Amino acid sequence: MNMITVEHLTKRYGDFTAVDDLSFEIEEGHVYGFLGPNGAGKSTTMNIMTGCLSATEGHVTIDGYDIFDEPDKAKRLMGYLPEQPPLYLNETPMEYLKFVGEAKGLRGRELADQIEAVISQTRLETVKNRLISKLSKGYKQRVGIAQALLGNPKVIILDEPTVGLDPIQIIEIRDLIRQLGKEHTVILSSHILSEVQTICEKVLIIAKGKLVAFDEPEKLERLLMASDAVSFIAEAEDEEIDEILEGMDAVSDWRMKKLEDGSIYTDVQIEFGEVSDICRHLFFAFARKGKALLQLTSKKANLEDVFIELTEGDKKEDETEVADQ
Repeated sequence: MNMITVEHLTKRYGDFTAVDDLSFEIEEGHVYGFLGPNGAGKSTTMNIMTGCLSATEGHVTIDGYDIFDEPDKAKRLMGYLPEQPPLYLNETPMEYLKFVGEAKGLRGRELADQIEAVISQTRLETVKNRLISKLSKGYKQRVGIAQALLGNPKVIILDEPTVGLDPIQIIEIRDLIRQLGKEHTVILSSHILSEVQTICEKVLIIAKGKLVAFDEPEKLERLLMASDAVSFIAEAEDEEIDEILEGMDAVSDWRMKKLEDGSIYTDVQIEFGEVSDICRHLFFAFARKGKALLQLTSKKANLEDVFIELTEGDKKEDETEVADQ
């Protein structure tokens, strides 16, 4: 079931297009990663999805409710943590969450029960009566997530939730997000590749306001990278290396470079098959020729490679534009 549908979403500021004809669907009950370089349009898209910003063109529906035509019904289904949490620093977490809960229409016992539940869920018990201004960055992020959880929304949208945190705080927030994903549909914006790969079940990659990829991390790694790769250093002649590689159907291309000690460094692109099988074949092929294989390294395609491949073109275009100017 689709929880969020984004159709032909566009946002322009004068001549600048921040979001460019963006369309995708978010299913219920998954953790999604919204990935892209700085300035790609992630925060703009999230602000539109949550009704905080208007769109130039397009539609966003939350569980069937249009965010522009039926904002009250759509917004009740969402909890949102902006990149800068909207905290009142002169209040305690308890006071702040009471204010936010009342703003969301909660009253009496329901309000008290939900505040107690989100404080427990975000592990704020020990600091709930301290001023927010006195809390660490990590605890402030927890308070921000707690306010997003009030009202028991179906969708939780988190914009760069780990920015500025230390390594221990990052691990804690990631664990919290995983727990949230068991009960909510979570959309996590980040430009940290390892974070998205660790937490998210599906990944959207955006560049220059356009959606360039949308799939599970493992499938992106397999489908979008042309091949896996192997590199090796051997004490052999160019012709001998060519002969070995030309006899391997799984090899699509290779590049050789002569090193100072006379050995040959070679990068090999793999078209198909298991990298371990390729390495094993190379090892025995050089052994049969009586040639020393000094180093053999395999490289599996990963999400970082996919990200670079999909966004590199935009970076080069930007550099060309600057050079022309």
